Amino acid sequence: MDLEKYNFTVSQKKILEDIRKDFFMWNEKSFEDIFPLEYEEKYSGKQLSKKIFEYYTKIHKELQEKPNDYKQFEGIKYDVRKFEFKQIEKKGIGLGACPVASEGTRCCNLLTLDAVESCGFDCSYCSIQSFYNQNKIGFDKDFKEKLLNLELDPAEVYHIGTGQSSDSLMWGNREGVLDALFDFAKNNPNVILEFKTKSNNIKYFLEKEVPKNIIVTWSLNTPIIIKNEEHLTASLEQRIDSARALANKGVLVGFHFHPIVVYKDYLNDYKKIYDTLIETFTHDEVVLISMGTLTFIKPVIKQLRTREMKTKILQMPFETINGKQSYSIETKKEMFSHLYNSFKPWHGKVYFYMCMEAHSLWKDVFGFEYSSNNQMEEFMKNSYMEKIRKKSL
Repeated sequence: MDLEKYNFTVSQKKILEDIRKDFFMWNEKSFEDIFPLEYEEKYSGKQLSKKIFEYYTKIHKELQEKPNDYKQFEGIKYDVRKFEFKQIEKKGIGLGACPVASEGTRCCNLLTLDAVESCGFDCSYCSIQSFYNQNKIGFDKDFKEKLLNLELDPAEVYHIGTGQSSDSLMWGNREGVLDALFDFAKNNPNVILEFKTKSNNIKYFLEKEVPKNIIVTWSLNTPIIIKNEEHLTASLEQRIDSARALANKGVLVGFHFHPIVVYKDYLNDYKKIYDTLIETFTHDEVVLISMGTLTFIKPVIKQLRTREMKTKILQMPFETINGKQSYSIETKKEMFSHLYNSFKPWHGKVYFYMCMEAHSLWKDVFGFEYSSNNQMEEFMKNSYMEKIRKKSL
């Protein structure tokens, strides 16, 4: 449909272009396939434009509000991806506060360490693609030396994660990055060093003595979401098997359910994963269970649309919460309460938390809430360090 043919306003054209892209990405019928030809017989001029605009926006809203169904969805077909690896010169070590923290959400004050820049996986919802060229993987040429020279307060406990700007494990020990991080953990027993991954590349960990203050956590999702939205990542079974292998070696593991994605019968699919974890691990082996869901800032939504990839990830009823686009509070209560209640055997034995979610949700889901981010950080660190000390005995 040629938008210039009708008397749409600039704003209407922008909205219709976004809807056109969404229909393509969601694998729905195109504008041309569903164009209301009868409107051209009934209306003309601005009234015709108004009716056409209302027609497409109505269909778009209806598609967003009904649960997604991936049965007829045909996602991306990937050939082998090729990457360009490069050493980069950076002024600092890349250690900073979590970039998604905000006043309206409860945050654990995680420190993030950019060991690698850019990710070789291609999850449709990921914001990394908004900041880095996905096919160019950057390694700080002076990373090891910077870590050795990093001055930390020995009286303070630090929680540092390496999975913010890339997957923590998929690149293995390329450029000696894992050597440097293992040495850093050994030299700083007051650091809780977390490797977050969707990979099954654990060869280095199986071959080396892993410092007790290193924890390895997997982001898990249902097979439907992994197949259609978490492209090139390890399967659910591979991720859980990898976690089991490291737990067998005495490494503390954890699991992130972030994002939980709503689709037809999604709660039952997630419940199968929760039950599998309880059957596969003991609470002493698991340090954390986190939960979160799809949350977008507008520039990321815009970036996703420019890619025009096949994905249903934006086919959701957006509500503005804390200045970001996400599911409604009621939907979040449903998904998070379902997760937490499914893990009753681990309550009080594993640290559960929500990532990037409103303060008010804590009371509804957990029955309590922290008074501040600092209090949450203190409880989290104490819980992690208690298990680390037990492993060290």
